Amino acid sequence: MGLKPPKSRRQNLRSQLWFDNPNNPGMTALYLERYLNYGLTKQELTSGKPIIGIAQTGSDLAPCNRHHLALADRVREGIRAAGGIAFEFPVHPLQETGKRPTAALDRNLAYLGLVEILYGYPLDGVVLTTGCDKTTPACLMAAATVNIPAIVLSGGPMLNGWWNGERAGSGTVVWQARANHAAGKIKYSEFIDIVTSSAPSAGHCNTMGTASTMNALAEALGMTLPGCAAIPAPYRERAQIAYETGVRAVEIVHDDLKPTDILTRKAFENAIVACSAIGGSTNAPIHINAIARHVGVKLSIEDWETFGYDVPLLVDMQPAGKYLGEDYYRAGGLPVVMHELLKAGRIHGDANTINGKAMTDNVRRAKVQNSDVIRPYAKPMKKQAGFKVFKGNLFDSAIMKTSVISEEFRQRYLSNPQDPNAFEGRAVVFEGPEDYHRRIESSALKIDENTLLVIRGVGPVGYPGSAEVVNMQPPAALIKKGITALPCIGDGRQSGTSGSPSILNASPEAAAAGGLALLKTGDRIRIDLTKGRADVLLSKAELARRRVSLEKRGGFEYPVSQTPWQEIQRAVVDQLADGMVLKPAVKYHRIAQKGIPRDNH
Repeated sequence: MGLKPPKSRRQNLRSQLWFDNPNNPGMTALYLERYLNYGLTKQELTSGKPIIGIAQTGSDLAPCNRHHLALADRVREGIRAAGGIAFEFPVHPLQETGKRPTAALDRNLAYLGLVEILYGYPLDGVVLTTGCDKTTPACLMAAATVNIPAIVLSGGPMLNGWWNGERAGSGTVVWQARANHAAGKIKYSEFIDIVTSSAPSAGHCNTMGTASTMNALAEALGMTLPGCAAIPAPYRERAQIAYETGVRAVEIVHDDLKPTDILTRKAFENAIVACSAIGGSTNAPIHINAIARHVGVKLSIEDWETFGYDVPLLVDMQPAGKYLGEDYYRAGGLPVVMHELLKAGRIHGDANTINGKAMTDNVRRAKVQNSDVIRPYAKPMKKQAGFKVFKGNLFDSAIMKTSVISEEFRQRYLSNPQDPNAFEGRAVVFEGPEDYHRRIESSALKIDENTLLVIRGVGPVGYPGSAEVVNMQPPAALIKKGITALPCIGDGRQSGTSGSPSILNASPEAAAAGGLALLKTGDRIRIDLTKGRADVLLSKAELARRRVSLEKRGGFEYPVSQTPWQEIQRAVVDQLADGMVLKPAVKYHRIAQKGIPRDNH
């Protein structure tokens, strides 16, 4: 099954209402004259050629995406070769490792800005340049809202990092180096050298962190050309597919192929399944659910367990495995993964994609080039690799990434024959990362291997923006004994490069009166993976008393807003389970089909 036949190429273009509208000569002249002042000609702008935006996420502030500044030249050449005109413009920068307090705070800000650009300027289609974590969802959320023809161009991962002959994966190497530093095995200078070795070239994380995950899922959704996501940033194929993306951007305008034609319920189910198979980031449900809400497709956090929990892990890539981005690309990338899933009947092969073909047509001939890196469906790394969704009196929902549950963790916490797949422990509660770093080494906390570390006040409202801090390292004394991971729970997020099986993204958060706000150090918590439950072992009466006390104190305390945007977002942001979207924004669908903006003079 494919797409509907393309419409006539003589259709009126959206940009013609700016540049070639005889019914409104005064405004047409006004729009035209200023766009001629840097060398464009009247003949070009009135030729009926599609005007294609290049949404530029690269800048000096966004090193993971900076090479898009050069890739845009190849996109331009593709657009021109296909008979279009390119208009490049900046997108609000989103750099995971640079923006404080968190890049997640600005995902919605970048989304809002891009919505206004796509709607308010003379663009017939757009190439969305993506890479670093939040750039992909921000761009797709905006394209879904406005609904003009759009195509994603991923920037691609860095080359493999190496340290002492071993692969050093971006982000993932940080957590091991931190543990070694805490245990006294390495000095500060070596710690820095190890971490920086993992970033050897242009590109985003070379691990299956949130960047690689979200670009893979853009491809699984059908919004990129086949094979786009995994190409390393410095490879020639990256510039080649940039050109091909520019060509296709013009074609989808002529075909009137819009995000709503691609981002269907089937596409989102495909993305969930693909996320499990690649060992994707726990940030994926937040962003994918947000995209779904902005395109008007119903998707819940429970769907991630329903469709993805029992999907096997096929990709051996850090943090769930040992390989990195170059190895994954050379093994065949996402098309091979989707091919295996298609053969197993796990994805919708008839889902539409941006190249005008069904998913089946794009992946049926994909062949694995290295079965150590991408495993056959029948011989996976793990038989169940999806997210487990938890409920209980601590929150309405939270998730755990099961593909990173190590054998050591499973033996210590999930292998009691009298209580299989479950454990109980004493909680130690931290009020944000500053409190954690200040007190984690305190002997007064009496942290042992049966302790559950809890962090709160780090969600969309509390932090603000939600912070990647839930994967808390044990105190040095335990690390020296070989206990490198304790169970962690929090109302924030953790890096997609982390191999910690934390229970995170808890919704509602403590700052929104969630159950974590009632927790005290010393309380006992029970976790049951079989039942999907996470509960503090207190009576309803005690929890009710604590809630009354909390309300008398004015609710859960969190830091004051430091900028106007922090205050604005806090007032209207939704919880992580529901995509952390701006609640007033989700009612706006298919904006471009509901009329053109009013004239500006």
